[in-house]
Amino acid sequence: MSSPINVLTVGNAIVDIFARCDDKFLSDQNIGKGMMNLVDADRSAALYTAIGGATEISGGSAANTAVGIAALGGSAAFAGRVHDDALGHSFISDIRDAGVQFNAAPQSAGSPTASSIILVTPDATRSMNTYLGACVEFQPEDIRAEEVAAAEVIYLEGYLFDAPVGPEIFDRAASLARQHDTRVSLSLSDPWCAERHREALSRFTRDHVSILFANEDEAASLRDTSADAAMEALCTEVDEAVITRGAAGAFVGCGDARHHVEARPMGAVEDTTGAGDLFAAGYLYGRTNGRDPQAAATIASLVAGEVISHIGARPDSDIAALVEAEGI
Repeated sequence: MSSPINVLTVGNAIVDIFARCDDKFLSDQNIGKGMMNLVDADRSAALYTAIGGATEISGGSAANTAVGIAALGGSAAFAGRVHDDALGHSFISDIRDAGVQFNAAPQSAGSPTASSIILVTPDATRSMNTYLGACVEFQPEDIRAEEVAAAEVIYLEGYLFDAPVGPEIFDRAASLARQHDTRVSLSLSDPWCAERHREALSRFTRDHVSILFANEDEAASLRDTSADAAMEALCTEVDEAVITRGAAGAFVGCGDARHHVEARPMGAVEDTTGAGDLFAAGYLYGRTNGRDPQAAATIASLVAGEVISHIGARPDSDIAALVEAEGI
C-alpha cells in the first residue's frame, strides 16, 4: 500500500440488523437491556424471525468508525474477517462503497459472516444480540503490516479482545505500530468487556495506547473505581484520554490540559447505536487532519449528535458539510 491513510481500524466485521421493540419484548426474549449479548447461530435466527422485519447494513464498531472518518473526508481502512457468503460479500461491497479501504479476501473455510440484531426501545437504548461467526476466527496476521505502515493511527475495538486469540491480535497491532511509528488508539467498547479483561487491558493501555476512548461506565470498569477518579487516572497513562458522558458531553485529558465539550444532539434522540463509534471517528479525523484536541472533540460531538438523531450507526446527513458550516 503506497498511499497514506489517516486511520486503520481493526475489529469485528458484522452485518447490523436494526429493529424497534418495546421493553416487554426484551423481557419476553430474556435480553439484557443496553447490553451486548452474545448469541449462537440458532438464537440469532430465532430472534430474526421474532422481530418480523428489520433494516440491514454492514457494521461493527471499528467499521462504523472507519465509515465516519471517510464521510468526514478523511482516509480510512478497515481490517476484519468475513466469510465467503452472501453477508460477507454484502459487507465488503457496502464498506468499500462508503469510501473505506478493505483489502481482506473472504474466507472459504470457517464460520459464516457475523451479524448483530440491534433492538432499539422507545427511550433510544440499544440492546445488541451478536453472533460473532467469522469474527471469532480473526487472526493476528489479518492485520497487514503494509496497512499499519501507511496509517497515522491504528484503532482497535475492545470487543476484539474477546476473540480466542484477542491478546495476540493486540500484541501484533502494538508491535507493528512500534515498528512503523504509528500511534495506537483503543476503544474500550463495553463496561463488561473492560471488566472481563481488566488486568490485561489495563496493562495494554499503559504500555501501548496513545489515544483511549471510553464512556464513563467503561472507564470506571477498567479502573474499578468511580468515573471521575478513573478519568483522572487514565490521563496519567495515555497521551489523550477521551471520555464520553452522554448528555453531559465529553471530557478530553491531554497531559495537564483538561477539555470539556458539550453534547450536540440534532433534535430528539432516536437511537444511540454508533454514538461512540462516530465520536471516535470525529475525534480521530480531527487529530489526523490538523485539529487540536479541543477542536477534534467538538467535531466528534457534532457527528455523534447527528448519528443519534436517527435509526442506524451511520450518518444520514453530510457530516463533512456540518463540520465545515461550524467552521471547526
